[in-house]
Amino acid sequence: MPHLAIAFPEFEPVLVQVGPIAIRWYGLAYVAGILLGWLYARAIVRSQRLWDRQAPMTPLDIDDFVLWVSLGVILGGRIGYVLFYNPAHFASHPIEIIQPWKGGMSFHGGFAGVVVAVVLFARRRNVPMLSLGDVICAVYPIGHFLGRLANFVNGELWGRPTDASWAMVFPAAGPVPRHPSQLYEAALEGLLLLIVLRVLIVRGALKRPGLVIGTFAAGYGLMRCVCELFREPDSQLGFLWGGATMGMLLSLPLLLVGLSFIWNALRCPRMRAV
Repeated sequence: MPHLAIAFPEFEPVLVQVGPIAIRWYGLAYVAGILLGWLYARAIVRSQRLWDRQAPMTPLDIDDFVLWVSLGVILGGRIGYVLFYNPAHFASHPIEIIQPWKGGMSFHGGFAGVVVAVVLFARRRNVPMLSLGDVICAVYPIGHFLGRLANFVNGELWGRPTDASWAMVFPAAGPVPRHPSQLYEAALEGLLLLIVLRVLIVRGALKRPGLVIGTFAAGYGLMRCVCELFREPDSQLGFLWGGATMGMLLSLPLLLVGLSFIWNALRCPRMRAV
């Protein structure tokens, strides 16, 4: 082991436990992500300056959408993990499908769940689907940032072996120093993407419906592919075609869809102030 490798600072995954009830950092990250995302989404909708007009939805719409998006993230994330990452195991142990606290959530599944929630809610409340999607995509990186930090706290989803001076030895991954890929993902897919989307919004992206959606999808797809170069593939899957990982294969279509959204948004005329 290189002498510069950093020992993983082992955290207790349970923050508070009272009898059989345990509050875990991972669950707290979800709650905090939804809460902060809700507050940020309300601020975006209330700012006429960002729209150059009254927003095509109200803060009350955002309040009512919180439950929808929460269900979309949790159900979609779990179903995505079951289908994409370990279908054989869950086919043999179906009861574990409804036990997400044992681990296993997929970003791509969660994102698909959010898309379904946006479509259904927009139709029900008669709000513009693309504009609602723009707002939700603008705040989504908050939860992703916190979730990846929680992965780091749990000592899971570690990176590939490396001799870099900042390499860490994760207890569950053996004595080999590895990339702290959870932190890479938190920084790129979470914090950096959040900043990029904020800059675009301040510069008028909300006036071109679908532009924020496209930038989020393309940006996440690209950054996830980069981070996958440092992240250890799931043990039950390993490397797939041509050395690609499941994360890469799921992110490439997202990247292409994002680019198409950007193209269409830039071709359409800007929304006019009313």
